[in-house]
Formats: sequence, C-alpha cells, structure tokens
Amino acid sequence: MPTNEQRRENAKRKLERQLERRAEKAKKRRMMAIIGGATAVVVLIAAVVATVLLTRDDSGDSTAATSAEDPFATTGVPEPAADGQLPAFTPTADTGADCQYPASREPSKPNEPPRTGRVPTDPAQVSVSMETNQGNVGLMLDNAKSPCTVNSFVSLAQQGYFDDTVCHRLTTTPGLSVLQCGDPTGSGSGGPGYQFPNEYPTNQYPAGSPAAQSPVVYPRGTLAMANAGPGTNGSQFFLVYADSQLPPQYTVFGTIDETGLGTLDRVANAGVEGGAADGAPANEVRITSVALD
Repeated sequence: MPTNEQRRENAKRKLERQLERRAEKAKKRRMMAIIGGATAVVVLIAAVVATVLLTRDDSGDSTAATSAEDPFATTGVPEPAADGQLPAFTPTADTGADCQYPASREPSKPNEPPRTGRVPTDPAQVSVSMETNQGNVGLMLDNAKSPCTVNSFVSLAQQGYFDDTVCHRLTTTPGLSVLQCGDPTGSGSGGPGYQFPNEYPTNQYPAGSPAAQSPVVYPRGTLAMANAGPGTNGSQFFLVYADSQLPPQYTVFGTIDETGLGTLDRVANAGVEGGAADGAPANEVRITSVALD
C-alpha cells in the first residue's frame, strides 16, 4: 500500500504531465494561427500584385483598380461562386442597353469611336482570328455577356487599330499568367482616346460590395480587358494562359481557342526579357491582323 509520500509524488508527476500536454497543445495552436495568418497575407499580396500588374493608363489615370464602382452594378447579391470561381452570368435590363464611349484623351492611333446606345446581344458569340508573328490566336467574343466591350473591340479590329502592334507585357508571377496587348505605343499607356465601364463579372455584384473586392479565378483561356480603375476600359486587353487570381474588376469578353493557347504557351515558355517575372516577352509578339471570321 503506497505511503502518503508516494501518493504525493505520483500526484505531482501526474500534474506535471498534464501541464506539459497543455503547453504542447497551446504551442500547436499558436503555430497554426501563425501559419493561417501567413497564408492569408500571401493570398492578399498576390491579389494586390495582380491588380497592380494589370493596371493600364489609357485614360491618363495610373491609379490601380481598387474600387467596384460601376454604373451597371446590380442590386442583388449573386450566389457565392464555388471555389472562388467567376460568378454565373445573369443578364439585366442594362446589358447592352446604352453603350457609351466618352472621350478620355488623344488616341494613340487614329480611329473612330464605336456606335453608341443600344447594341445587340445576338449573336451571342463572335468568332475572331488574331494573327501574330508567333502564330494564330483564335478568339470567341462573348457578345451576350459583355456587348459594349465586344462592340468596341470589333470596331477597333475592323479599323485595323490592332494591326502591327506588339503585346507589350508578359506576366509570369505566381497566380497571374497573362499576355497583355492592345496598346499601339507598346508602352502600356496607350489607348483609343475613349473609355467605357466594366461589364461581366463586375456588373454581377453590388457596387462597392466586399465580394467585388475578393479574388476569383480567371481560368486559362480567358480574354479580358485591362483597365486603370472603374470606367477606364479602352483598347488594352489580356490573354490568360494559366489560371490567374484577380478581383472581379476586369471585364471578361471572350475565350481563347486551343490553337491560340498553344501559341501563348510557346510565348510564355520563352519567358520575359532579362529573366524577369513581368515585362516584355523574350520573344516579341506582334499582332499582324485581327479579323472577324
């Protein structure tokens, strides 16, 4: 039968073991909190970097696109997109109802602004071939979702605005894999002399809502507009060759076919001049023509 001294020793050792286990659990909880916080910071930084990299200066305003203000914003909150995907498209009475292209500054290349007012959303898709010195890039423009954007792009294409221009920026940063084109100056600051508001997916969110600021996946094969903030779309656009995370503040207006993705993959594999993650492509990409099929 244990003595009082032995019982006290056993109780002391039991208490010490309990304290050790509690300390170990507390340490693990602190480590998980640190890891979770670091992960959130990395995601936030990636989204901010992506937003800055896709900012262009058609309008003379180099402010990054950090607001969801949009005259086409709907009043309802869309269903949450699964796994951070782009939201489902819901047409509204505003879709293509009144496309306006107010003047912004002197155009980088002569052109006539597109027609204004109501534009048709039918046909829903418009097939386009973009010929480059690196190969063909087939595009399918989504006229049903972003008719004002398609109206502008087609107008510029038919006037030869994109002909003999370079795609000035290739981005290969983590979470952002795009080739940016549409600036006749090749500097990233050129534009058509007019600007217009965002359409899908920005118009699927209430203006200024938290959801409009949260990154979503722009999947491989997406064709979207670059901008310098709300209402500053012009002529610059980007082609997504690998899934990229961005806030839904860049108008999606089409997709890229498999031939085009093969062309983009070759350009991306060659990398950026000087081995950087963002800059002019090592293999120059020059658009020779953009024409409707």
